[in-house]
Amino acid sequence: MRVCVIGAGLSGLAVAHALKARGIGFVCLEKALDVGGIWRQPEAAERGPGYLSLHLNTAKQLTGYADFPMPDSYPLYPRHSQVAAYLRSFADRAGLRDHVELRTEVVSVDQDADGMWTVVSREADGAMAARRFEQVIVASGHHTDPALPDPLPAGSESFTGTILHSLDYRDGGDFAGRRVVVVGLGASAVDIAADLSRHAAETVLSVRRGLHIVPKQLYGKSLDEIAEAPWWNEMSFAERRKWAEEALLVARGRLADYGLPEPDHPVFSSATTLSDEILSRIRHGAVTPKPAIASFDGDEVVFTDGTRVAADAVVYCTGFHMTFPFLPAGCPVAADGSVELYRRVVPADRPGLYFVGLVRPVGAITRLVEAQAQWVARIIDGEAELPAAAEMREEIGTYLAAIVERYGRTQGASIQVDVGPYLAEFRESLPA
Repeated sequence: MRVCVIGAGLSGLAVAHALKARGIGFVCLEKALDVGGIWRQPEAAERGPGYLSLHLNTAKQLTGYADFPMPDSYPLYPRHSQVAAYLRSFADRAGLRDHVELRTEVVSVDQDADGMWTVVSREADGAMAARRFEQVIVASGHHTDPALPDPLPAGSESFTGTILHSLDYRDGGDFAGRRVVVVGLGASAVDIAADLSRHAAETVLSVRRGLHIVPKQLYGKSLDEIAEAPWWNEMSFAERRKWAEEALLVARGRLADYGLPEPDHPVFSSATTLSDEILSRIRHGAVTPKPAIASFDGDEVVFTDGTRVAADAVVYCTGFHMTFPFLPAGCPVAADGSVELYRRVVPADRPGLYFVGLVRPVGAITRLVEAQAQWVARIIDGEAELPAAAEMREEIGTYLAAIVERYGRTQGASIQVDVGPYLAEFRESLPA
């Protein structure tokens, strides 16, 4: 087999499909018990971000694979179990199962002197295996290494409640009648706070920095449909920002009116949070906003404004470290935390190594993942060529400079992409 694919979630299956279509020999290594990635419900004692209330934030029409639409019976925003079932059915329909080795964890990926790659994996029975490949495609995502404040606020070691990360959260019913503080304002934070508010005795949302909270639809259109619409992509960046700001003012008003901090940056200058629920739950008194946590005191959480609440649990929804422990140090994440990839796919100095799905769009990711996968398959098949390493490094530098200008040096900004322009890059590389 020429190619090793790491991960059998949405991205890994897209890669497998593209390789199989070209007759390229490959194996897909997946450490979980089944395909589906983050959409699977974790088994007992298995960590994973697939909490029960998890739903798509993007419309099913654009989140399904291009040649395998999600079922008509699915709602516009399917729940995680439906997405997992869809991915399983795609793997079956596309004939990918025979290429996937489940319960196989990649331990290390190293390039040999002859340019080949040695992949060491831990098999289901615990045995270690080493195999050599011409190419390695990493499609495993970055939702495995939970990020917690370091250090945690003073008093955390003597806090009488439970402190956990969103990675370990499953269901609001587990906290029935308890008092819970949720930390963060990203997608998992607002999902979990809304879920908890239907079960917990009290739900508090602790927010350090304001983010733009965006409904899943504006003017009756899903955001991912807007992101790919010709009229949207024909506007200048300034025009798109002005349109979005006006639409948000109409749709939800000012965030300060909900007791949340107003963002200290314009829209599209940081990650946005998509939610139809959290502002409604705040309006109805089911979720209480608070500022950042200053310290813990016995069974109480103390906030930076001096207020405090008694709590049985604190759920940190503070994201994940961008780590790939099986890869050489510095690949693809540089010392300053930026991801250095040509076209967000190829490390300039590691021939034969590719990353698929390591992007964060405002809108559905599937079209982007499919475009990446097909481009990589064309390169492996000899139909497309990469430029020289110096040219790739120049493109990476130009891209990262534009990211800093737009987003600043914020965590994870280097994987942000705009759907329309990014897709256009791959369309332009297709033969006439």
